[in-house]
Order: sequence, then C-alpha cells, then structure tokens
Amino acid sequence: MPAVPSPPWNLRQSLRFCSAADGTRIAIASIGSGPPLLRAAHWLSHVEHDLHSPVWRPWLAEFARDHQYIRYDQRGCGLSDSSVADFSLDAWVGDLEAVVDSLGLRRFPLIGMSQGGAVAIAYAVRHPDKVSHLVLPGAYARGALRRATSDAERLEAETLVNLIRLGWGRDNDAFRQVFTNQFIPGGTPAQHQWWNELERLTASPENAARTLEAFHRVDVTELARQLRVPTLVLHARGDARVPFDEGLRLAALIPGARFVPLDSDNHVLLDTEPAWPVFLTELRGFLGTARDDATPRSGDAALTPAEREVLRLVALGLDNPAIAQQLSKSEKTVRNQVSSIFDKLGVRTRAEAIVYVRDRAT
Repeated sequence: MPAVPSPPWNLRQSLRFCSAADGTRIAIASIGSGPPLLRAAHWLSHVEHDLHSPVWRPWLAEFARDHQYIRYDQRGCGLSDSSVADFSLDAWVGDLEAVVDSLGLRRFPLIGMSQGGAVAIAYAVRHPDKVSHLVLPGAYARGALRRATSDAERLEAETLVNLIRLGWGRDNDAFRQVFTNQFIPGGTPAQHQWWNELERLTASPENAARTLEAFHRVDVTELARQLRVPTLVLHARGDARVPFDEGLRLAALIPGARFVPLDSDNHVLLDTEPAWPVFLTELRGFLGTARDDATPRSGDAALTPAEREVLRLVALGLDNPAIAQQLSKSEKTVRNQVSSIFDKLGVRTRAEAIVYVRDRAT
C-alpha cells in the first residue's frame, strides 16, 4: 500500500524582520514552497509559538503543501515590537504593506481571518493589483462596538477589554479561558491549555486590551463595497467570537463574493471536525490548487459519476448528512449510494473506503 503523504510538520520555518513606516519592527515567518500565500495578521499570533500549536499546526501544514505560506505577528504581539504607540487600522495596513514590500511580493492570494479580515480588505482596496484572491474566514466588516445595537452589547464589548486588563497576565488562566471558549469551544483540554498559553505569551495585558479595543471600533463597510478582487467568505454557523450574521453581511457587501457556511461552533476550525475538509476543499478550489488526492483512479470502473462524487466526499471525512447538504440530495439517496459504493468496491466501512481511495491516490 503506497504511503499517504504526511503533513509537513518537519518543514523548517524561515524568520525575518522588517520595519513599518513608523519604525515598528514586524516579525515575518514563511514555511513551505511554491507560489506565495500571505495571511494578514490578526489579534492573537506568535509566529514561533504557533509552529508547535495543536490548533494552528494543521493550518500551517495544509497551507504549506501548495504554497510558500507567509504570516507575520501584528504590532504589539509575538516577536514583533511590543512598545507600540499606534494601534489603528491605518497602522495595521501599513504593517502589511511593509511586509509585502520587504519580501518583494508582486501578486498573491491574501487571507484575512477574524480581525485580520478588515486589514486585508483595506489593503486589497488600496492595492488591487497586488491581491489575486481574497479569502475571509470568520471575518467581519464592523467591530463589536460598531455593530452593537443595545447598551448590553456595548457593555459586553467593554467588559471583555477590561477583563483582559485585569486577568490576561495572571498565572491563573480562568480569565483567559473566557476567550479560549469563544475561539475554540470544541477544543480538547490540550488545545485549550495551549490557547490559554498563547494568550499569555502573545501580548502584554495592556497591548492586548488596546488591540481589542481598537478592533471593536473598526468599520470597513464602505471599503468592502469597493472591493474588486475575487473573494471567498467562509463562516462557522455557531461562531461565538464573530456572529454568523456578520459573515453573511460581509459577503453581501462585497461585489461577487462567494459565501460558504461551515457547520462548526469554532471560530478557529480544528482539523478533527467535519467542517475542516470542507474548508480546505473550498479554499483550494477557489485558489485553483484543488488536489485530486481523494479521487479514485483505478479499480472503480463500476461506479457511476454520481457515486464517484459521493466517494470523494466520503474520503474527505464527510458524513451522510453533510454529503447530502453539499450535493443537494436527500440523506436517503446518499445512504443508498454509499451502500452501492461499498458493494462495488468490496468494502464494509467508511474507514475501508477511505483507505481504498488513499491507496489509489498515487
């Protein structure tokens, strides 16, 4: 049986620094090879610590398969300068400009996740010639204070900022766990522990509070309407950090944007959940790097085209309800097709079907 390609955990990461217009030092990391894929910085990042993360490591591995994946620490975070005066959208966009210029990037796909979405949108409007594709997972146009419609919502946003100032740096992680539960409620104890540690390591309480406070006041609604870049917006239905409706609203603002709902409660997708392969499939299809690793190539001549498509989704880890939703079929139809596929391939379980596909993905 041919070996299934392993995620490139062992890829060496390259670190370098550049200076923003105001002299702030920005830490840049790249991993993998191929055409560049750049991620705009977001609130919680530490380019060195992330490499060993049970949460972020699958992201790095998958993105590095097809690209030179480039990310950088936001000012005031991670390995970037911690002594910072300017926490503003203009400063964040300037940092992204400095990263692009320092690397000599000409044209590239840009990912703007969560708070990084606003930065990516503003950059793409300023530099439409630079951005070939814009990917916005869990992003928003309006920060928490801009979208608040009641005193209670405004109080919640302000309370979270004060909670950071009070408890971010304490040895007891109870304060930080509040945020961890918003980012990865479905995480394992080990993933929660790591995320709590990320929060402590990535920024001082004051820098974290000032960053979140500034993001709460961001509004790129008008900029989103000006975008003329192919855009993919993905958002988890149960996202506790950024409401699903904000993802819908963002996609509606951007001309021609494609919107993909993800069946997850996690703001940051975990590689063990069904939404993860859906996310990767959508991303690669959008960027034109779709892999055919999950497509059977021999020994399955008896399968119909419809069954081949169902088998492809089975191999990606989707269950029958998810496949039915993806293909706009009834669950009964999918169940019958899966049974027919198993009979034709001579397998008894989904696990055996996945092995069958992977065994022929050479």
